[in-house]
Amino acid sequence: MHPLNPNIPGLVWADRICAANGRVERLPVSVTAPELLDGPGFVWLHLNLADSRVAGFLDSFPGLTEAARTALTTHETHAAMSVDDQLTFGTLVDFQREFDSATRDIGWLHFALSENFIITTRLQPIRSVDLVRAAVEKNIGKYAHPIQIFETLVAEFQRAMISLVLELTEELNIVEDVVYGSELRDERRRLAPVRRTVVRLHRHLRTMLALMRRAAASDDDEMPKGFEDVAQRLIVRLEAADHDVYALQERARLLHEEIDSKLSSETNRHLYILSLMTAFLLPPSLVTGFFGMNTSNLPFAGGHGGTFVAGGFIVVSILLALWLLKRTGIL
Repeated sequence: MHPLNPNIPGLVWADRICAANGRVERLPVSVTAPELLDGPGFVWLHLNLADSRVAGFLDSFPGLTEAARTALTTHETHAAMSVDDQLTFGTLVDFQREFDSATRDIGWLHFALSENFIITTRLQPIRSVDLVRAAVEKNIGKYAHPIQIFETLVAEFQRAMISLVLELTEELNIVEDVVYGSELRDERRRLAPVRRTVVRLHRHLRTMLALMRRAAASDDDEMPKGFEDVAQRLIVRLEAADHDVYALQERARLLHEEIDSKLSSETNRHLYILSLMTAFLLPPSLVTGFFGMNTSNLPFAGGHGGTFVAGGFIVVSILLALWLLKRTGIL
């Protein structure tokens, strides 16, 4: 981030992009708001919402409506998109970035764009922003209008989504090998975070698709030039990602059901064994219980060989239980 700038609070960068001249000019820290829009091409202004003065600065920024200012400074965590008065503004879903790597944590990138500028704001570092900025510097000829920056931002999120789907697929492959292997192991704890991530991604993707379709259906005089074509291309991209995420979600669900089924079968097998042991041991228990009573006139209490006779009753009772179990088809 730039040092504290009294003119533009929360400034991360301010770039003037002029595809006709093939130049990306990094505006100085001391740039003022009027100077941003004074020049060729358009300006990309990226701000950090951690600075509480950003809202006050945007209140005086020319070309922004009240709804666009609200979209740029909101701290709500859900996707949004609106097209009004030649402005496109809202909140995009993205992934947060650490200093050295991207994460799987969802982040939120607020934006507003017109023919002359694109403003993006965020609270946490966002993965796609730095990648898009590098892409602009590498091939500036592709970015003649702010709407193309917007398209690349959404496309980068879709690429990140596909990369994450591939990572989650590898994790599911490992779980699947264990589930369908010969050794029974409870992989539900390992599967749970994968399912949670996939469900969350699917929810955000469906929301973005619905918002993009609604924005593409706006009146032509309300949307910026070229937005409809960009929206249609992005809808195709997001639908492809949504198809992959949905397939992954179904696969994870089937794996969870398979784990539950195998564990239930194993539990039933254990209960079956315990039931057989109970069936075999119940008749001998009755015999030993009968002969263990401290009552008078108990059979075989006097003389010799009473224990052997009682043992014979035990054996006969076990054989009788075995015959009954086979006769009834239980065994």
